Amino acid sequence: MLVLPAELTHSQANTCLGMLREAARAARAEQVLIDASALTRFDSSALAVLLECRRDALHDGKPFAVRGLPARLQELAQVYGVRELLNELPEPASPVAA
Repeated sequence: MLVLPAELTHSQANTCLGMLREAARAARAEQVLIDASALTRFDSSALAVLLECRRDALHDGKPFAVRGLPARLQELAQVYGVRELLNELPEPASPVAA
């Protein structure tokens, strides 16, 4: 699973995208899954990074999904009309303590 940083704005977008691409290639996973739950400060560049990762995954014939999209980023994706492209997965259930 690839993980987004806490901050992803225009100034970090190219660096973050490069690191995600490198990590995806190194992982050689059958699916590209991105965890966005750490995001606390972001702008529309976060969507651009996610959509570029999606494009790369589809080009490589791999399924793409995102987990943990913050509510504000979900709203932004809805406004831009790209929410359905992000294929958001629900958070895994927490183990129940016995």
